[in-house]
Amino acid sequence: MEPAVITVTLNPAIDKTITLPRFEVGGLNRASQIRIDPGGKGINVAKVLKKFGVDVLATGFIAGDQGNLLRNQLNERAIQTDFIHVAGETRTNFKIVDEEAGITTEINEVGFPISDQDITNLKERLRSYLSSNSVIVFAGSLPQGASDQTYYELIQFANQAGAKAILDADKAALREGIKAKPYAIKPNIFELEQLLTRKLDTDQKIVEAGKELIEQGISLIIVSMGSKGAIVLNQKEAYRITPFPITPKSTVGAGDSMVATLVYSLLENKNLEEIAKWVTTAGTITATKPGTEVCSLEEVKQAIHKINVKKLL
Repeated sequence: MEPAVITVTLNPAIDKTITLPRFEVGGLNRASQIRIDPGGKGINVAKVLKKFGVDVLATGFIAGDQGNLLRNQLNERAIQTDFIHVAGETRTNFKIVDEEAGITTEINEVGFPISDQDITNLKERLRSYLSSNSVIVFAGSLPQGASDQTYYELIQFANQAGAKAILDADKAALREGIKAKPYAIKPNIFELEQLLTRKLDTDQKIVEAGKELIEQGISLIIVSMGSKGAIVLNQKEAYRITPFPITPKSTVGAGDSMVATLVYSLLENKNLEEIAKWVTTAGTITATKPGTEVCSLEEVKQAIHKINVKKLL
């Protein structure tokens, strides 16, 4: 059976979360807790979708012993995988959680290099899964050797199969990727400002920026703003969502939870206002979790009524 959703992670990682009572810069630190998880934005999306009961396939590239560990950890979570092995070693991303300050410091390794042939091989792998019923998520950083046009090529390939493509990237990968007209994108406010090279310090400016991108062929945009919530818009409507107050433990995976919940909402045929409420609730709940833990469907259902919604368009 074809999976309903495919997530593509080109540069995955083993996420190692080190929790400290207090982070002493330049001093000796003793961890109170260490957690190891399969990581990378697309993989985090797959983990959330699996918790939501959605049939999902995680693919992309892996390398070395770390790659085997990552794949095995996903399989232990009953997540279907079909990665392409490349030369090198899968990276480790470190998350250092300072409990006293409530701050997470991230240190990301570069990862393995890939070639043009590897991208061709990935397209061939995807061909057997993609259909007009598919939703495919392209998320995360590009590996060494990948051109800025990599997501552009892959989104075009998905579009030709009639799939709905969702892109969550930044910098050149986002700038070039949106030229292929993905169905949806989820930049955070900083990434959107970088893309459009201007300050977006009011809701009106954010909506105007989103409309510019929608005119280029994107159907749906989620602009995440951390503790301030999100603005979600399509060609006809825009909503400002303000989340309920929380005590954040780790923001790692909050954006990925929003992308996963967008996919779930599309599969459930939710309208834009419902999508806006669901994705913001999911991101908010994940931010209350330690390390790279993510929200569950039940938690989102129980908290969604706490969200404040304002229609902007």
